[in-house]
Amino acid sequence: MDRISKFNVARTYEKRALLIIVNLVAGLSIFFFGYDQGVMGGVNTNRSYASTMGFGHYDDATGSVMVDKPLLQGGIVAVYYLPGTLFGAFLGGWFGDRYGRIKTIAVASVWAVVGATLQCSSQNANWMFCARVLNGVGTGILNAITPVWATETASHTSRGQFVSIEFTLNIFGVVVAYWIEYGTSFYSEKNSSFIWRFPIAFQIVPLLFLSVIIWTMPESPRRLVKVGREEEARFILGRLRGEGDDGLAEAEFQDIRHIVEHERKSSQQNSYLAIFFGWKSGQLHTGRRVQLVVWLQILQEWIGIAGITIYGPRIFAIAGISPSDQLWISGLNDITYMFATLICVFTLDRIGRRWTLYWGSVGQGICMFAAGGLSRATQNAAEGHKAGVGGAAVFFVFLFTAIFGATWLTVPWLYPAEIFPLEVRARGNAWGVVGWSIGNGWTVLLLPTMFAALNEKALYVFGAVNVLTIPIVWALYPETNQRTLEEMDLVFAAHSIWNWEAEKNFLVLKEQNPELIQAAQRGRSVVDPETGLRKDSVRPVSMAGKNKEANGTALEHAEK
Repeated sequence: MDRISKFNVARTYEKRALLIIVNLVAGLSIFFFGYDQGVMGGVNTNRSYASTMGFGHYDDATGSVMVDKPLLQGGIVAVYYLPGTLFGAFLGGWFGDRYGRIKTIAVASVWAVVGATLQCSSQNANWMFCARVLNGVGTGILNAITPVWATETASHTSRGQFVSIEFTLNIFGVVVAYWIEYGTSFYSEKNSSFIWRFPIAFQIVPLLFLSVIIWTMPESPRRLVKVGREEEARFILGRLRGEGDDGLAEAEFQDIRHIVEHERKSSQQNSYLAIFFGWKSGQLHTGRRVQLVVWLQILQEWIGIAGITIYGPRIFAIAGISPSDQLWISGLNDITYMFATLICVFTLDRIGRRWTLYWGSVGQGICMFAAGGLSRATQNAAEGHKAGVGGAAVFFVFLFTAIFGATWLTVPWLYPAEIFPLEVRARGNAWGVVGWSIGNGWTVLLLPTMFAALNEKALYVFGAVNVLTIPIVWALYPETNQRTLEEMDLVFAAHSIWNWEAEKNFLVLKEQNPELIQAAQRGRSVVDPETGLRKDSVRPVSMAGKNKEANGTALEHAEK
């Protein structure tokens, strides 16, 4: 207990107040992630930046930057993801499992400050390449560990809402970046480097604040149990859940202890390669979990959000919207995007992860096909009808972005932080960031060529991917909604890759091992994890029979 600082907010706040504070600090980390992604969109079109980096020049006739070296321009963006965030994810996962969630966030925020400082002071392309890679490493570390810290402190009944709020702040970061760049675009000296250097430098402010405030936050109680600091873990869980007579915090603490013992018996190899291939993971099946999270993140990029980011301005231009008006319309789209994420805050824990992805895929697929068709129709329309048809195409761009924000934005980040065993959770989540890095790097490099060859027909490809995701999610991705993190080891205990087999096996194991899921039973969940429908409260189990021998037997059953 002496190791918990007197400045730690867990000593002052508890329950909802403490959870809100943790959520806001985690959200600050995710805000930086959104800001850093959003800021490069405007920077890339700045005349001073294009000249300094040597990939383009300003054309007075068109009033825009003409790109002479698209590979150089795209490369500066892409190295942020490959190797930046990809390497950072591996580093963050290893560091987070070894040294804890709080220390990892602190180190990553300082690292990102260095990267941002180098970016905003860049004098040439080589300088910017190095700065982008360093900043990407910092982002990768934060992305690998922040969702893990958030899910490990949240209650299983509101874990989705907890992380969804953070991703509202993520898109708020994109919005702030856009409007800061919009404001600096009115700077009197149009060729001044201030116009692009200031927006990049602004991200240093929240990073410095994060690097200080994080030391006052409680460490993940699950990580504390893992390293043997059980009294601290019990104290923090008591503060997070409340120390009332219902015994919920103590039940959750015991669940964590038992699952740690179980995982150490079941898995002897915890390296990244061992996790990826599932070597000696026993009934934990870590290799299957890695494949699920990597491909979920790659699919997130190929369902169309990257395509809309690239082709959206083209649709605006086809609709007859002037370049100056395109700026504020793009900004308005970002604001719509941000508010749409709030839908996920209120629905994710009610209808579950799978149904959120289902309705997102249906809506996004319709938008992709409609936007592609209407873009072609606008180009073929008579002059008097172009504005009307083009306006419909713009509407579907807005609608796609809103649906994505309400569905596919959050789930691929939440799911990896939920499904991995505690023993390797940070490293497992890092594999999800690897998938995101691959998906982003892949699309940044490929999509400009793809759109040059296919134009609006590329949107049909994204529509088809959305259709494809529905059977993939249905067949392969088990539901995590309203289940404790400790229950996920039982969900993935089945040898089959199919979801229906995993669910049947889970029901059997849950019946055989009631001692292993006491927190879930005492949580009195009112939502069925698969259907999202309200159900009767679960009667609390007695804690009197909870002893080490009984739980040891239960764990042995779980391995069979």
